[in-house]
Amino acid sequence: MSTGTPPALVASTRRVDGIGPLLAHADAQRPLVWSRRGDGLVGIGEALRLEFRGADRMREAAAAWRDVAAAATVTDGVRVSGSGLVAFGTFAFSADSQEPSVLIVPRTIVGRHGSTTFVTRIRRADEPDDDSRLTASRRFGDEFRISLSAGEETADGYVEHVGHAIDRIASGALSKVVLARELTGHVPAGADLRRVITDLALGYPDCWTFAVDGLIGSSPETLVRVEAGTVGARVLAGTASRGVNADADQKAALALVTSTKDQDEHQFAVRSAVESLRPHTRHLATSEVPFALKLPNLWHLATDLEGALDGGASSIDLIDAMHPTAAVAGSPREEAVSLIAELEPFDRGRYSGPVGWVDASGDGEWAIALRCAQVDPDGDVTAYAGCGIVIDSDPAAELAETRMKFRPIVDAFG
Repeated sequence: MSTGTPPALVASTRRVDGIGPLLAHADAQRPLVWSRRGDGLVGIGEALRLEFRGADRMREAAAAWRDVAAAATVTDGVRVSGSGLVAFGTFAFSADSQEPSVLIVPRTIVGRHGSTTFVTRIRRADEPDDDSRLTASRRFGDEFRISLSAGEETADGYVEHVGHAIDRIASGALSKVVLARELTGHVPAGADLRRVITDLALGYPDCWTFAVDGLIGSSPETLVRVEAGTVGARVLAGTASRGVNADADQKAALALVTSTKDQDEHQFAVRSAVESLRPHTRHLATSEVPFALKLPNLWHLATDLEGALDGGASSIDLIDAMHPTAAVAGSPREEAVSLIAELEPFDRGRYSGPVGWVDASGDGEWAIALRCAQVDPDGDVTAYAGCGIVIDSDPAAELAETRMKFRPIVDAFG
């Protein structure tokens, strides 16, 4: 964890009009973005950055954020979701990852919640009050396109590793494991990453489009949402490609909801989420049966969960309890994580970890970092996609599914 006592912060939120498109305010090379259906938050600059590593990274982050919030002076004349003191966060999938997990408090936040638009300015208490910081929009840079090619895990290697996973499942060692592969590329110097984010936000408006510390993506899966004592989550597991016409599309959805393999995979994920959330809730309800969630390129089996929060847990406490879910690791959890480390020849980094934001009260929105790529400061890009492997999985079909799941990020970059 970052050492030293975090500085006291001062945050002030006021309503503003005429801010225009949120993404136009983001930094071109270091965007901080959380967006869905035109609403969301854009952060500019860094007032505070906290880094965490290891098995206790989320637990330490929850404790550190409580200290930061307790020491902060917050003036919020807007009081909507995302106003006041906010940190953007992204956490590594594995306790052994070389990629740090971070909480970033911007100096300026431009936000929209329904018809309300606002600006939050944040400074350290020992800094002078400067209400003149610009929130003006910035013109987008030149268009760019890159190609992404196989990384350490080739297509043949992925098929082989899926086969090994099926053998391990058949032996009774575990019931499900999620295996991923990566694609790599490089963006040109000075590339305006807001173009990638815009493509994702327009192409996948019902997903959480995010950019935090170089991790850029558009995720359909809500890990957890906490607001005013209510907790919600959306579990996705089980996938089918969209049909080429309306009739084929409907048949694809029907085949998904009646697939024993996909239903079994989905139930692993739902049980994982329920077991993780139940100790923190007074009441937790789930949709009675999974429903088919339609995305531009895929169908997913989905289940929504909602409950009343109990015990004062923050949204970071809840992501600590839930991660990694069966939807991104497998079941049983410990055995699945161990097999992932054995079979995947690369560090997942923050792929399939929690990404989102938290406010001073502990409320926040967190998604699972899917359909995403990490853009390093030197311009190197690593994109990720994975599939849930169960006893009935077919290695060639799982490889094809990863190609479908890569499509949003490959299209956005290339």
